[in-house]
Amino acid sequence: MSDKRAMNILSELHAAEEELVGKAVVLTDGKAGAIVHVFLDDAHGLRISISGHDGKWPISTVKHIEN
Repeated sequence: MSDKRAMNILSELHAAEEELVGKAVVLTDGKAGAIVHVFLDDAHGLRISISGHDGKWPISTVKHIEN
């Protein structure tokens, strides 16, 4: 992977953190809370952790996000 591509990925991860951290979400399994951290996972892409629940979930499991 080129250095430019790696920097682009990190830049997008940082932008996702700024946009998502602190927002309230409801996941498809009914868990709800505020996003406390955004992760990049090789297998699943963007993952989040939410307050009040242990674990990390793929961003695709978000059913609703606070606007």
